Amino acid sequence: MDESFQAATEAEMIEAGRAFAARLKGGDVVALDGDLGAGKTHFCKGLVAGLGSDDEVTSPTFSLVQEYRAGRCPVFHFDWYRLEDATELQNIGWDDYLDEDGILVVEWSEKFPALLPRDTHVLSFRILPDGVRHVTLSRR
Repeated sequence: MDESFQAATEAEMIEAGRAFAARLKGGDVVALDGDLGAGKTHFCKGLVAGLGSDDEVTSPTFSLVQEYRAGRCPVFHFDWYRLEDATELQNIGWDDYLDEDGILVVEWSEKFPALLPRDTHVLSFRILPDGVRHVTLSRR
């Protein structure tokens, strides 16, 4: 069953991520799909904070992956936006990260959906005409 929520501000999106973190355990994969500026990185900031980390969360657009190891569970934050093909993911150790007991958060996962494991949490971000972010949650 799909769920959804809306966030009108960055603070609300961060709070939504913080609340969502309570659902997660090591080994979970969270896919964040949607347009640029839709709130994916702010959601991840809240998720990392909700796991008990005070690490500064930044977009991994250029580094491809950021690791946050503080808190109750490590988070591996990926951004697939700049990747041209799936072999690039294999080269940075995607399969090794899947074997870790951490939480993988993937922005732009729609580029390579076949690489996501079964039961991935999928959050689809959309910007409404009034600027509010609408997020739909499902499982893949």
